[in-house]
Amino acid sequence: MKEVEVVGLRERIQIERLPDVHQMLIAAGKKSEVIHLLGLNANIAERNPRQLFAKIPGIFVYDMDGSGNQINIATRGLDPHRSWEFNVRYNGVIGNTDMYGYPASHYNPPAESFERIEVVRGTGSLQYGAQFGGMVNYVSKQADTTRKFGFENISSLGSFGLLSSYNAIGGKVGKLTYYAYYHRRKSDGYRQNSRSESESQYVGLQYDFTPKLSLKAEVGHTDYVYQIPGPLTDSMFLANPRMSTRSRNYYEPDIYLPSLTLRWEITPRTRLQWVNSMVLGARNSVMIDAFATVKDAIEASTLQYKNRQVDVDKFNSFTSELKLSHDYQIGQMSSVLVAGVQVMNNDLNRRQLGKGTTGSDYDLTLVGTDGWGRDMHFKTKNVAVFAENLLYLTRRWTVSPSFRLESGQTDFSGYIRYLKPEVVPNSIPHRFPLFGVSTQYRLNEQNRIYAGWSQAYRPVILKDIIPASVLERADKNLKDAHGYNLEVGMSGRTGKLHYDITGFVLSYKNRLGSLILADPDGTSYIFRTNIGDNLNKGVEMYLEYEFLRSRRTRLSVFTSTAYIDARYVKGKVSNGKDNQDIVGNRVESVPEWTSRNGIEFNHRWLSTTLLGSYVSKTFADALNTVQPSANGAKGVVPSYTIIDWNSTVRISERYTVRLSINNLLNASYFTKRPTFYPGPGIWSSDGRSVALSVGVKL
Repeated sequence: MKEVEVVGLRERIQIERLPDVHQMLIAAGKKSEVIHLLGLNANIAERNPRQLFAKIPGIFVYDMDGSGNQINIATRGLDPHRSWEFNVRYNGVIGNTDMYGYPASHYNPPAESFERIEVVRGTGSLQYGAQFGGMVNYVSKQADTTRKFGFENISSLGSFGLLSSYNAIGGKVGKLTYYAYYHRRKSDGYRQNSRSESESQYVGLQYDFTPKLSLKAEVGHTDYVYQIPGPLTDSMFLANPRMSTRSRNYYEPDIYLPSLTLRWEITPRTRLQWVNSMVLGARNSVMIDAFATVKDAIEASTLQYKNRQVDVDKFNSFTSELKLSHDYQIGQMSSVLVAGVQVMNNDLNRRQLGKGTTGSDYDLTLVGTDGWGRDMHFKTKNVAVFAENLLYLTRRWTVSPSFRLESGQTDFSGYIRYLKPEVVPNSIPHRFPLFGVSTQYRLNEQNRIYAGWSQAYRPVILKDIIPASVLERADKNLKDAHGYNLEVGMSGRTGKLHYDITGFVLSYKNRLGSLILADPDGTSYIFRTNIGDNLNKGVEMYLEYEFLRSRRTRLSVFTSTAYIDARYVKGKVSNGKDNQDIVGNRVESVPEWTSRNGIEFNHRWLSTTLLGSYVSKTFADALNTVQPSANGAKGVVPSYTIIDWNSTVRISERYTVRLSINNLLNASYFTKRPTFYPGPGIWSSDGRSVALSVGVKL
């Protein structure tokens, strides 16, 4: 026989869309993106979000606690703190710490373990949750089932003392498939006193009883200790963005994520999936919690530092999610029904204001006999029933109506030392009928028009109802935030152009905030309650054009750009002395423009990307304060532009080398002025750094 040479150019730059039905998720009519990390030019060792999500328009990245420690993202004008406006999943398992008490994602596996990242916007949320932002699913690498044993190592080193090692094994023996990894990373950090050390482990075992019935057990663990360098004022940041105001502050999330997943193909048309999972662990911190203008110095009277504050959150969250998918016919019309029930039982135990040591090391020891200043439980029981039906009205046109019924309650109990016992208890019901509908029309095999509308809500979380002092009170009739997502767009490919353009509206009602009120005797107090509504409107655009494409070479340019007009349409907030109307003001920490633009070049074994990221200015508070406050907690966050360069050399299928230069022009910038953790003020983002990674597969 004659020899045949097959030459292929790996499709490394196109962002894929989910198929109409993806596992147990109906994605038809929704805006979705899939990022494949195998072909991605990005700083994997430090999980740089602006590079990982470079081609997802509208992703706002919040840098707050050191490169590589945490992914903080949001879309469409939502809050990016620990990605808590998203339903964050890992291999389809919920990773949010407590959906009702503290929905942040404290579980932080390494990017070296990811095979792909799936993003579905909020219009698809009724199937997996009720989050405004939508869902992000981090899918881990899978074992090579053609081998009994395989091994992978990815080792990295870089600026600021970065050292990282990822080691994984996997394979299939008989009916058992296994995959496990161990990861360790350390960094001295860009700023003074910003050292971090992280460690993570994962084991996944799947047993195939038959080709149609399998059981998968997974357990993941992540733990890192981050030395928090403290907030800065504007003058401090301008003088030296690498400086530190704290040397004794530490933070540690230590999280376990065990799960058990049963998959059963009952018939060729009917499939069942049952996932039982838990989020267990703690969020610990020991710190001097104060503005940048308050120095942490040795006191002359005691010749010692002040006692630090110790806070510990204990998480015990359980979720059981049963889904059934069934394909059926209505006359000549094909249909897919996905329905299920989700049960959550969570207990968040928050202990705060403990009197810590006067030392400088990471130490959670309490001193004295006072114990905790706050010791509270936030217990939630919730049941959700959901269904979505995909109807193929024609071969090209689909309609998908959906609903979700939420019914549950959160009970708050415990003690707060500075409040009377009868003031503390609180109960918050969560009872929502939520509806949605989406539609899609395929112009041809590669191009489609889609549109959708879906309701969403965000529960009142624990921090919303804890009075910070005797001068504050929490509303006993707090209401969960609620609203809707609306979107319409086009996506696909025509000739050398890849595109996805979407217009959206996000309505967010019953935002939480503070008002100044007075008792009958004239005594003023701060009242934490629902303060108003906002409406976010905008356009998200992803365009990529191939200038050159041959069997071995490809050259393209892309833009991933979003415009957002996020404003308050109702509301008042406290300005310190009285209440001020904020109607027409911009929503805090929402940039009007976010634009990432790049040039990519691929030739055989070489792939390189030059990425420029621009984010316009934002405001730190709902009052839209322009002039920075003396402590740096309020004021404008200036616009910034960052240039990154990443290259990948694939020597063979076994050996890969990655080189990343982050912030090539060494710009000094910050992304947000937080109002709570890790402290009000400016938190400098990283300057120029270099990272080199070498990967080996055996």
